[in-house]
Amino acid sequence: MVPGARLIILGKQGAGKGTQAVRLSRHYVVPHISTGDVFRAAVRSGSEFGKKAKEYLDAGDLVPDEVVIGVVKERLTHDDTTHRGFILDGFPRTVHQAEALFDLLAPPAGLDVALDLEIETTHVMTRLASRRVCSDCGANYSVVDNPPRTFGICDNCGGEVVQRADDTEAAIHRRLQLYERETAPLIAGTGTRASSARSTPWATSIRSPSVAWSRSTGATAVSLGSGVGLNRRSKAL
Repeated sequence: MVPGARLIILGKQGAGKGTQAVRLSRHYVVPHISTGDVFRAAVRSGSEFGKKAKEYLDAGDLVPDEVVIGVVKERLTHDDTTHRGFILDGFPRTVHQAEALFDLLAPPAGLDVALDLEIETTHVMTRLASRRVCSDCGANYSVVDNPPRTFGICDNCGGEVVQRADDTEAAIHRRLQLYERETAPLIAGTGTRASSARSTPWATSIRSPSVAWSRSTGATAVSLGSGVGLNRRSKAL
């Protein structure tokens, strides 16, 4: 069995983070942790927290840092993350979230690799407008090139396949604006401790999905094999 890994997948909405995270999760046999899935589960539960999260998600806004950090911290204490690792999909999204993650995963544990999936905004609009998701298991589909075998029914669990409320054109534009303001500085390596002693971006940028897969598995293998991990003062391989 391949060794476990601690990875972060970054990128704009619609860049393919979820698709690559699932593949990497299966390859390294570690859990795929998506903050979006966590929040949508809370919304479905009808809890007080879920109601608050729904207001942000429906408007295309980012959930406040402190709420997101608390959810992720709690998730990373589960047994399935403490032994082999995890794939973080879409977290951290701000410099503040990155600071909190670095504190939580202080060396020697740290992280192995952070990957930034790049995509043109025009492609994001097309991809998200055609995206459909299973309301039960979160599986992703596309009405253009990857529809479910039976219309409206998930291939994996039989759940209902729907368009997300935040995949409307207005919500997508809003999310991209938030990304440029909140997440782009993180990827550029700005901030205080997050950029300390670092003159180059801390995330490896990748444009092609196939390259993302080959480079992420290869880079992680090199990182794990050489004992070089990503912590608050080092960059991804």
